[in-house]
Amino acid sequence: MCRWLAYSGEPLRPAEVILNTEHSLVAQSLNSPLGKETVNGDGFGFGWYPTGESTSQPALFHSTEPAWNDENLRELTSTIESPLFFSHVRAAAGPPIQQTNCHPFRYENWLFMHNGYLKDFHKTKRDLTFAVDPSLYPRILGTTDSEALFHLALTFGLQDDPVDAMGKAIRMVEKVGHEHGIDFPMQGTLAVTDGATIWTFRYSSQGRSRSLFHSADIGTLQEMYPDIERLKAFGKTARVVVSEPLNDLPGAFIEVPESSASVLNTTGYSTEPFLQS
Repeated sequence: MCRWLAYSGEPLRPAEVILNTEHSLVAQSLNSPLGKETVNGDGFGFGWYPTGESTSQPALFHSTEPAWNDENLRELTSTIESPLFFSHVRAAAGPPIQQTNCHPFRYENWLFMHNGYLKDFHKTKRDLTFAVDPSLYPRILGTTDSEALFHLALTFGLQDDPVDAMGKAIRMVEKVGHEHGIDFPMQGTLAVTDGATIWTFRYSSQGRSRSLFHSADIGTLQEMYPDIERLKAFGKTARVVVSEPLNDLPGAFIEVPESSASVLNTTGYSTEPFLQS
């Protein structure tokens, strides 16, 4: 459906991973070997936290242009530096191509993005959006299932406990979906951040989720490949979580397990089971 990337670590020019790697996110927008759709050209988004301001509201840039055709994306990502950023390329599966439907979505200091879908959302949309807290409902600006899911998670306490809230939101999606005769209501990989910590999720009702990988420890990679100059651009805590690997180096990317939640912060990366019972 889409492809996305989340970075955390030392301040970095985002172009290093969004544009300049062998299988960068922009390259994946043109040719995504592991994606449901090969081409993801229905708009893109880039959200970042300014260096030294991780608790501030993140900046956003959305466009309905294909990522590979947008000079502004190249200018931005080649000039700014950020210690934490999200980027997403979209393959629309129903909702129209418009800026308000481009990920990542923002609420105060939080960002959210999703690859996947809520199956037959047109059948469940009324029930799910009416379950959103009334104070949050006016902030749903687009028409995607992803934005509705984000606000549903906010309703269930995302700002206090992201893993618990996302679990409750997905369980509601499944409950409402089953009530409407939908066998497998939830599909996707998700990422959410408060500007300091990144939480990612790989889950589908059918147990066949979209692909997701995280990078190996950068120090280990620099020792394994001392002659690769590009690796020297990354600091010791740099790590990405991505829909598919950014290069073909053996050992550089590790697949995230099915039905799991992961946490990425300054202390490292950890994974735990998610909604497995």
